[in-house]
Amino acid sequence: MFKSLKFIYISLFNISGRALKTTLFISSICIIAVCCNNKEKSPNTQSNSNVATKETALDPLSKKTIIFFGNSLTAGYGLEPEQAFPFLIQKKIDSLQLNYKVINAGVSGETSSGGNSRITWILKQPVDVFVLELGANDGLRGIPVAATKRNLQEIIDKVKAKYPEAQLVLAGMQVPPNMGAKYATDFQSMFPALEKQNNIILIPFLLEGVGGDVKFNQQDGIHPNVEGARIVAENVWKHLQNVLK
Repeated sequence: MFKSLKFIYISLFNISGRALKTTLFISSICIIAVCCNNKEKSPNTQSNSNVATKETALDPLSKKTIIFFGNSLTAGYGLEPEQAFPFLIQKKIDSLQLNYKVINAGVSGETSSGGNSRITWILKQPVDVFVLELGANDGLRGIPVAATKRNLQEIIDKVKAKYPEAQLVLAGMQVPPNMGAKYATDFQSMFPALEKQNNIILIPFLLEGVGGDVKFNQQDGIHPNVEGARIVAENVWKHLQNVLK
């Protein structure tokens, strides 16, 4: 008998920095085989919510770990857990029978500084692929680009130091033009600079095709709606799939 897959998501504050109701969810998958009454039981295919996972010959406990480390865009603010883009990535992984599990370590309202403070705790679990999605809240608050870049670099350094074989993926972001033309340009340029400096994979703009389009955003105009989250998942998958395969 197998326990079903579980995803737990972390959500503490929204992307604009307003305090919201605290919910703590840590995403993990735990599959345990239990034998009862010395009777042989045929293997069952298990699912989480609407995700149908296909049975494979791989040992479930040996699955590699993908950590999505970000803010409310990763946490899925305003959405059901299974609608957030990391969960949609897990569905793609399961459909292809790839030996990976997704952990959603997104915290709404998180800045690069906050992420830098909690990364050590996150790295207590194994990491095979690390997707870094932070910086948007820094940009909305007008935090100096140099400070954001320093924090992101320190996060990258800590991941590499603890798991030198891990693959790193960086999600690029943009800020609205009302932050000032120079600030917006410097902010956008920060991500390719980090890509080049660290030889990591860059998603040029996480919200490509979603940002600024009312059809794909919630009423706040910041967070993707259900349809927008699907587009974000595709943006991520374009760059992540080659890493996993």
